[in-house]
Amino acid sequence: MSKILFAKRFSLLKYYILFFFGSSFLLRLVFFIWVKSEVDASIIASIKTFIIGAFFDLGTISFFAIPYIIYLTVLPNKYIGSKLDRFITFFAIALGIVIFLFAFFSEIAFWEEFKRRFNFISVDYLIYTYEVVQNINQSYPIPYLVLGILLLTSFILYFFKRRNVFTRTFNHSISLKQKLVMLSAILFTTIIYTKFVDNKDADWSTNRYNNELSKTGIYSFFAAFRNNTLSYTEFYKTIDNNIALNNVKSSYTKNTFLKPNAVSIKRHIKNTDSLSVKPNVIFICIESLSGSFMHSFGSKSNITPTLDSLSKKSVFFTNLYATGTRTVRGMEAISLSIPPTPGRSIVKRKNNQNLFTIGEVFKQKGYERNFFYGGDGYFDNMNTYFGGNGFNIIDRGRGFLLDAKINTKRINIDDNEVTFENAWGICDEDIYAKVIKEADDAYKKGKLFFDFVMTTSNHRPYTYPEGKIDIPPATGRDGAVKYTDYAIGEFLKKAKTKPWFKNTVFVIMSDHCASSAGKWELDVKNYHIPALIINAPNTTNKKIDKLASQIDVFPTLFGMFNWSYETTLFGKDILKMEKKDERAFIGNYRKLGLLKDDKIMILGDQKKAMFYQWNKETNALKQIEMNTNFLEETISWYQLADYFYNNEKLKLITKD
Repeated sequence: MSKILFAKRFSLLKYYILFFFGSSFLLRLVFFIWVKSEVDASIIASIKTFIIGAFFDLGTISFFAIPYIIYLTVLPNKYIGSKLDRFITFFAIALGIVIFLFAFFSEIAFWEEFKRRFNFISVDYLIYTYEVVQNINQSYPIPYLVLGILLLTSFILYFFKRRNVFTRTFNHSISLKQKLVMLSAILFTTIIYTKFVDNKDADWSTNRYNNELSKTGIYSFFAAFRNNTLSYTEFYKTIDNNIALNNVKSSYTKNTFLKPNAVSIKRHIKNTDSLSVKPNVIFICIESLSGSFMHSFGSKSNITPTLDSLSKKSVFFTNLYATGTRTVRGMEAISLSIPPTPGRSIVKRKNNQNLFTIGEVFKQKGYERNFFYGGDGYFDNMNTYFGGNGFNIIDRGRGFLLDAKINTKRINIDDNEVTFENAWGICDEDIYAKVIKEADDAYKKGKLFFDFVMTTSNHRPYTYPEGKIDIPPATGRDGAVKYTDYAIGEFLKKAKTKPWFKNTVFVIMSDHCASSAGKWELDVKNYHIPALIINAPNTTNKKIDKLASQIDVFPTLFGMFNWSYETTLFGKDILKMEKKDERAFIGNYRKLGLLKDDKIMILGDQKKAMFYQWNKETNALKQIEMNTNFLEETISWYQLADYFYNNEKLKLITKD
């Protein structure tokens, strides 16, 4: 074995591995000294910290070594030392060193700000590229850092040359057996780390700094890709859980709680059952429809004539806000009726099945629940989430649900049902045609149905069928919005010819705005979305100007139906809200905001909070003196939502 390990052809690979181990050890030592007053520096704890750190270093370097060891294995011996071999080797080793040095310098900057190894926040930096690049550019001398990395890389390569590493690598051959043994060893190592080693395995100590130092930054970064979570309790301001619970409970009617002393908001919503109705419900979740697109909200473009017309023939919510910036955030808010939690959406997390969703309220009333998507619902974990929470799946995908344990029906949208399709899926007209087809079938069988329909046409590349509207496809967002609006109009025209139309309510709402980026921490105006409830029985068409959130729309619909039901949903009936209860939750992956009137509290990681006055005309935020009561209220909502998810309080059978 030693003969294989010390084969001269592997010299450069060995030095590359040793360089990484040495640099990573040095970086860990720097961080250790950096926090020496707070880290557990006892002999045993220190040794354990560095040994576990080396263990994660081994996993990291094994991943980076795979491409080169494969190259060494497949390259015939007769080409060893050739120009091709030298070019590939020099390029690969230089690139690898640059990547490591860049990662190490980035870790220093990240540690300076967060005193943590890379985590979801570092992954989030890839999402908010503009803000991050501007921040880095203003905070660090980028040209000097780049020059420094290049000079260090040159020095390391020169050191390798002085040690005759390249000479040994290019002048000695190896046997097939030596190649395969080394390849097997590295592949085996990567498989072990992939399958059995989790980044959280480094959390061995009660001292957080020892745990962070035991990790390897690059390994932690890719682990965050696999499980994009951001601990609320670690990164955000907190209060006692009992205080948070009581604050949230106080916003609901006191005598509705089923177990007043339980750690739960489970309550009984009581309406006039004798006047209750049970119409079919078709919910259209429109991709990226900002309120600013509508003429009703001041747009001069005339790209939403259908929706503008419907706003006068519906219950039209004019002061409603999305909770987030992505489709899965909208789905989370609408279906779970919950304020957003930091990190990735619950739709994409583990342990997101058998939850109490709006679908459970429909189930209590005898409805069949269906999720329609024009693409493959495998994307963004949608099928697993909706299928795992009792919805039938109707999508374009031809595969199976991600989790084979999910017991639900799946219906494929066949090729002969498609007239137009792009990367995201079939056009809106086609998905609506499928909705009508399934509604016809449910009506014949005498079934009540609740359909959750996710559209895709208002999404880049903004392509749609030719000749439908007066804006050519693929020319920009305006055309996509206008086609989306057109398709809704055509859908409702066809639906009106159906026998089930009279007993069907249509709810239309956006998942999020077209863009949330802006100058401020949270650009409030870029969370404003339209919502309409059409054809509701025993309801007068009107505009509702109360400030509300996506999470409130379905509790409001249930109130309009006069339903009595048990619920753990956070949302409220907008029509019954008092002025003091009006609020909206808005956020992104890192910032969590509570908007009330023209004031907004924004919670940030690093346990920060900022209080602003919002100018509705200019969309500007002006920092004002902190309001401790407002701060506590904001913390209460977000902390409780996070606590409920992590402690299975959102499950159908909760742990009271």
